[in-house]
Formats: sequence, structure tokens, C-alpha cells
Amino acid sequence: IELCEDRGLAMTSKDAAQVFKILGDENRLRIVMLIAKQEEICACNLLDTLNIAQPTLSHHMKLLSSCGLVKSRKDGRWMHYSLNHDLFKHLESFLGELA
Repeated sequence: IELCEDRGLAMTSKDAAQVFKILGDENRLRIVMLIAKQEEICACNLLDTLNIAQPTLSHHMKLLSSCGLVKSRKDGRWMHYSLNHDLFKHLESFLGELA
């Protein structure tokens, strides 16, 4: 997904559809909800909380990162994840236009 903040434009319906498609998976939605409760969360904590295998988490995080919902940074052997609040603001604005 070409991020709307990179273009300086409002989120398009195509952008929003891609984000909603990715959030349509229950595990990915749970991951976003867990990250939202904290400033940042370690992959190890996500693995423990969700009770899923590391390759499964990596797959979900790749999708969440590729659409711009989640940012990541490596610290030692673990990845740490945080939400991309700018993209969520664009998504909130897009949804506000529907109301």
C-alpha cells in the first residue's frame, strides 16, 4: 500500500479497503488491539499472549507492517512493534467522512 501520509493526501477508498482487509483477520485485529494498549510491545509478549507460533506471528506482522499500520524496530534478537498513529488518523478521517 502506498501510504497516504507519504502522498500528503487523504486516504483513498483503495487504501482503506486494503487496511480493512488486513484487519479482517481476527488474529491481526487482536495484535493491533494489544499493541494499542501499550506504547510498544515485544514480539515475545505477543507470542505468549496470543499462543501462536513464531512463523505465524511473523506472517501477521509482515502484513500489518506492509500496509503501514504497524512500525517495527529490532532490539537484540526481538522485534518491538508500535502503531503508526498517523495512518490511524487518516483511517479515522476516512471513516468520519462516511458518517
